[in-house]
Amino acid sequence: MFSGASNFAEGVDSVFLFIFTISFIFLFGLTGIMVWFVIRYNRKRHPKAVQIKDNTKLELAWTIIPLILVLFMFYYGYMAFAPTRVVPKDAMPVKVTGQMWSWSFEYPNGKKTTELRLPLNKPVKLLLYSPDVIHSFYIPAFRIKEDLVPGKENYMWFTPTLEGSFEILCAEYCGLSHAFMEAKVVVVQDTAFNRWLDEVVALTVEEAGLVVLKNNACTGCHSLDGKPLIGPTFKGLFGSKRVVVVNGKETTVVADSAYIERAILEPNKEVVKGFNPEIMRSYKDVLKANDIKSIVDYLELDSKAKK
Repeated sequence: MFSGASNFAEGVDSVFLFIFTISFIFLFGLTGIMVWFVIRYNRKRHPKAVQIKDNTKLELAWTIIPLILVLFMFYYGYMAFAPTRVVPKDAMPVKVTGQMWSWSFEYPNGKKTTELRLPLNKPVKLLLYSPDVIHSFYIPAFRIKEDLVPGKENYMWFTPTLEGSFEILCAEYCGLSHAFMEAKVVVVQDTAFNRWLDEVVALTVEEAGLVVLKNNACTGCHSLDGKPLIGPTFKGLFGSKRVVVVNGKETTVVADSAYIERAILEPNKEVVKGFNPEIMRSYKDVLKANDIKSIVDYLELDSKAKK
């Protein structure tokens, strides 16, 4: 009867169908009564208007019946919601970071990805974190949605029940590129998941830097193909001259390794002309020295390759 890819899909769909059915009945029922009243009490049949009042039975009926229906809807909805907050002890924890404007995922063994890969029929607990603004983690096929609020610990859990690839969206408006804040959740068999989780992929210098950029949502604001986004493009950045604004004055700097490091740790100290300050946050407590070095190496190799 129901189609969904998690253990909560059937409950959510049942509640939706219940509320939809009641709303449907009321919509057409009340509309029908209104039409009947228009025909039954039109001016031709009743040229002289008569005030009708003080019908206690009718007033009690239209108060008590909707109250009972609303209480039923609340109860039915709560019974479907309550299990979503009781996490099984064997649920695998995965840290989910939502930041402008991408998702990243970190597994218990330290593996980081931009795609959520999960085992079939195994409970998963997602630890939700946002370093900037409110986001909302939403997987339509799983019928689950939960907010990521800066400074607040939040979580959600579920059990994937269907193999395949499913869309992840942000359901809370979070800025200019909100519509592009997408990712995928891929559900595979348990053995395939364990093999993937333990797999160590050797990355080149260029690939390592690009992974760091994507995992930290840098490519959501800085393009790789030369198109300006919220921030300046990464294409041809290393070694180029940039006009920046420092304390309200324009100056020209060379985008060397020192400049790139300053831009990462103190993004609002030297703002590239034409772009707004106070949008990028500092990554001082987020990126380690080797992560910054990987980014610098990537940008240097990328600039040399495209000259």
